[in-house]
Amino acid sequence: MKTRVKLSFIIYYLLFIISPCVSAQQTTRVLSPDKLTYLDVKFADGQLSYSAGYRTVVKAKKKGVKADTLDVPMILDSPLGVYTNVADFSKNLTLIQDSQSDEPVKQTYHLRQGKQSVITTENNDYNVLLSTPQRRNGGVQMAVHFRVFNNNIAYCYSFIQTGETGAIVVTGEASGFRLPTDATAFICPQSDPMIGWKRTKPSYEEGYIWDEPITKRSNYGHGWTFPCLFHEGDKGWVLISETGVSGSYCGSHLSDATPDGLFTIAFPMEGENNGFGSTGAQLGLADAKISPNADQAGVTPWRTITFGPTLKPIVETTIAWDVVEPLYEPSIDYKGSRNTWSWILWQDPSINYDDQVKFIDLAAALGWEGCLIDGGWYENIGREGMERLFAYCKQKGVRPWVWYNSNGAWNDAPQCARQAMHNPIVRKKEMKWLRDNGVAGIKVDFFAGDKQETMRVYEGLLSDANDYGIQVICHGCTLPRGWERMYPNYCSSEAVLASENLYFSQDFCNMEARHACLHPFVRNTTASMEYGGTVLQKRLHKEPNKGNTRRTSDIFELATAIVFQSSGQNFALTPRNLTEQPQFELDFMRQVPTTWDETCFLDGYPGKYVVMARRNGNRWYLAAMNAEPAAKTITIEPGVLSGFAADKAVLLTDGADGQTPQQQPLKLDKKGRLTLTLQPQCAAVIY
Repeated sequence: MKTRVKLSFIIYYLLFIISPCVSAQQTTRVLSPDKLTYLDVKFADGQLSYSAGYRTVVKAKKKGVKADTLDVPMILDSPLGVYTNVADFSKNLTLIQDSQSDEPVKQTYHLRQGKQSVITTENNDYNVLLSTPQRRNGGVQMAVHFRVFNNNIAYCYSFIQTGETGAIVVTGEASGFRLPTDATAFICPQSDPMIGWKRTKPSYEEGYIWDEPITKRSNYGHGWTFPCLFHEGDKGWVLISETGVSGSYCGSHLSDATPDGLFTIAFPMEGENNGFGSTGAQLGLADAKISPNADQAGVTPWRTITFGPTLKPIVETTIAWDVVEPLYEPSIDYKGSRNTWSWILWQDPSINYDDQVKFIDLAAALGWEGCLIDGGWYENIGREGMERLFAYCKQKGVRPWVWYNSNGAWNDAPQCARQAMHNPIVRKKEMKWLRDNGVAGIKVDFFAGDKQETMRVYEGLLSDANDYGIQVICHGCTLPRGWERMYPNYCSSEAVLASENLYFSQDFCNMEARHACLHPFVRNTTASMEYGGTVLQKRLHKEPNKGNTRRTSDIFELATAIVFQSSGQNFALTPRNLTEQPQFELDFMRQVPTTWDETCFLDGYPGKYVVMARRNGNRWYLAAMNAEPAAKTITIEPGVLSGFAADKAVLLTDGADGQTPQQQPLKLDKKGRLTLTLQPQCAAVIY
């Protein structure tokens, strides 16, 4: 991958410097390898813009006449460009040269902790080099790089040093996404900075709007967090996000839409990170004689667009990882992990030595890999007590995970060990202690927003952890953007209104099924999601008759272990479940994996229902979940079920009444189909 990128940039640059300026106006069409996704890039009046969509094949009415194609526009004419401190690269541009790949660029790569383990892609490239008329820009040129895949488009900018200027500040982008005004949205608002509990927002934990007009103003007036899902009626679906964000840039989000449907890239707010750090990005430029790539100077993150007539390309997309590269090699062979977790239902009082022993024992009884010891250990257990717990974990064959506060000086979150992860000197000492005691991973909480300053904290944290063979889960944090591939010891992130709210709010319990049937279509499409689910107690409390009441069925909760994708899962089971749940439920949880080799979307609608299957090795797992207020009948076709061993596969359901969980052999009708009727907030699992 790196070789391909370097060579392509060299070729493009050579073309740029030896070729004269092109026409003042032109439109270039780039097609995907299957020729069913199109990108039109237009240069006119000194500005660059684009539009995109898919093509449908129209059968000829007469024999012998070749079939034709019809364009279905999904992204209407939208602006491109970047604002910097040396020049405005959105207008008054001169198009120096453009170049398109002669044949599809192919790659195959492995992704340990994603929705698919071996990914093969093909794309066609289009590259444009531009300059500005300002004489004070120090000889800086901007290139725009487009990659067109089947059902996916990605673009980024790079800045090239051709004069004295070797560094610039990016203050914003003109990059836009124009949608038809009758489209609807499934999107999550960006919050005000420094609000919420202990001034820890924004933390990507707001509630979504569901199928509402795209011109609706966001709750706080700051726009919408990635990823963003849009429905264009009969034409289909669009997913917009970004990937490839490292310490060399800031994270971004979408602005509110204009009345004519234009969303643009919005940078972090001034108040994030306790007001410290720039809202833009500083970039060192790439010398024209070398070839920039994702881990070198001068390159921005990728803007990604996925679309199609159905939700299948949305749910199955791998674009977030297709256009990025590993930034370092893994120091060890990292594995997925199923962890017990006392805090989610037993809360702060459970972070003591005796209760943690109970959850280590629970992990051992279930045959799980790990146990997460949450915030409060520093004060309540202490380092000596933790070392005794680590030794007990080793005795039980369980790998410990330990919670940390990221906070150095960016919010008021008070929990323990708050000065251990933000400073590299202290952090490395802490990680050596963790490694020497057999700790598998850390869960780091309470980050500070999307500024470049904070992205550097993430990058330093992940890089240092890899040096000590430690995986990282992030909590109270931003959306991970391509990190599963960029940082091989990265595990997962919260970045969603997650399971802890079940404990805190009965209203959230009442909405749990709806949220669970939304996330596979939005939040979990582009990145791992550490939700912390699969609650099997009916009352959410340590005491059996206290706490909020769960509304979903047992099998619905088991289904989330398949539908929610994360290589590290902190499940909400408690010691009571070993005696209170049917044995077949525990048997499922004992062997459900957290890493997947293949993902297949079958049916669904965001927030209403979902049917999807995932494969681990030779075994398939299928989950069907219903969040609608009425029963839902679903028919699963033979082609889908062919991957299940007919003599071994089992079906878990909630029974005809929706209240009697049961296991039975998988039995198909004479045509090899399976018809399921799911009661509200119920589900079925096949494995």
